[in-house]
Amino acid sequence: MTHIAIIGGGPGGYVAAIRAAQLGAQVTLIEREKLGGTCLNVGCIPTKALLHSAEVLTEAKNSESIGLLIPEIGFDWTKIQKHKEQISTKLAGGVKGLLKANGVKIITGTAQFLNNTTLLITEKSGKTDELQPDKIIIASGSIPALPPIPGIDHPNCLDSTGALSLDHVPERLVIIGGGVIGVEMASVYNQFGSKVTIVEMQPGILPLMDSELAEMLRKKLVRDGVEILTGAQVLSVQADERQMMVKIKKDGNDRDIAGEKVLVAIGRKAELTGLGLENTTINWEKKGIIVNPQMQTNLENVYAVGDCLGKTMLAHVASQQGEIAAENAMGHTASYDEKTNPSCVYTSPEFAGVGLTQEDIRGHERDYSIGRFPLAANGKSLIMGHTEGMVKIITHKKYKEVVGVHILGPRATDLIIEGALALRLESTVEEIISTIHAHPTVGEAIKEAALAAENRAIHWK
Repeated sequence: MTHIAIIGGGPGGYVAAIRAAQLGAQVTLIEREKLGGTCLNVGCIPTKALLHSAEVLTEAKNSESIGLLIPEIGFDWTKIQKHKEQISTKLAGGVKGLLKANGVKIITGTAQFLNNTTLLITEKSGKTDELQPDKIIIASGSIPALPPIPGIDHPNCLDSTGALSLDHVPERLVIIGGGVIGVEMASVYNQFGSKVTIVEMQPGILPLMDSELAEMLRKKLVRDGVEILTGAQVLSVQADERQMMVKIKKDGNDRDIAGEKVLVAIGRKAELTGLGLENTTINWEKKGIIVNPQMQTNLENVYAVGDCLGKTMLAHVASQQGEIAAENAMGHTASYDEKTNPSCVYTSPEFAGVGLTQEDIRGHERDYSIGRFPLAANGKSLIMGHTEGMVKIITHKKYKEVVGVHILGPRATDLIIEGALALRLESTVEEIISTIHAHPTVGEAIKEAALAAENRAIHWK
């Protein structure tokens, strides 16, 4: 029986463990903290729990417009935090149950390479042992990245983990970074009443997403009360007895921004500390571990998945890569395809995209068609009261193939799966058009955008 050791119990590690066990492997999973990793405990799940509470609060505040009179609207922050923690605990418990049901041995502790084939296991109790599995899958995850800004080590400067566990809603919050984490946290705390300022060095927020829709989201956040300063450099963070002061440079001028708390949200970096990679001949660099599309390192017996690669740091990517690594480790053939990976931003409204963006085709616009459909013309969006947004589809003119789908609007993160499937199947725009989309749904806007790409839009001119 093939023995596979997996380092890390996050979305990449535990999925790899279950898949390997399904294929007949003897699996040992080593996790130093909580099963579920960043996603379940201090990332995806708790963030979205807070966002959902914030959205329900906002819906209640706006309910009079649809005839609902709610006399007292408020929130209990302690209960909101408890709700968030209960969800994470329940899901983490579910992961543990699934691993046990599949016969995976779970060790709470750390794993360190002694050489290319041997791991030193140090359990939480202090007990140590050496393990020589047939195959090893590294899924060690990531940690928040901190920029070299003077004063950033002050206790009132938070990373994303700290921002999820505040004991109260800060009156003023300054967020350094306008990427996914920064924008999501801005959406949360703005809806709970914080005065939020985002400071982003790039010309726009969410620089890796479609810029047209990112700009639409920026305008919506500003209308909702979020201050967004783009093209701004953070020079330092200082504290006095009452507040934090973030000094920035924008348009050649220095400016101070006051905040009770400062969230540092410039992204994450691969967690490679303590793995002992220096004791091996594995190809790796400071950014992350180097693998091929089969998730295999330069060593035949070692694979790596997820955030520790230092590339696309998303839970669903780690899980997909975990399955691929497990299958290849067990003698099957599987490869990772980045083009079908959807990126999701859980703001209000939601923002999601997959495939080529308008920036990707710049300089080659004549080879592509772009179809747009505004959600202001979508019946379900009108019913829900969420009409700000758009579905945008990019197709190749010659082959009529769908190469990009981008959505800003309600349930965009659910709807983007149709776009990912279209790219996976190399669907043509006509195949999207000829697929019956239920009415009334937000999803039928995808068909309308496909029609628009062919200059055939029915419900928009």
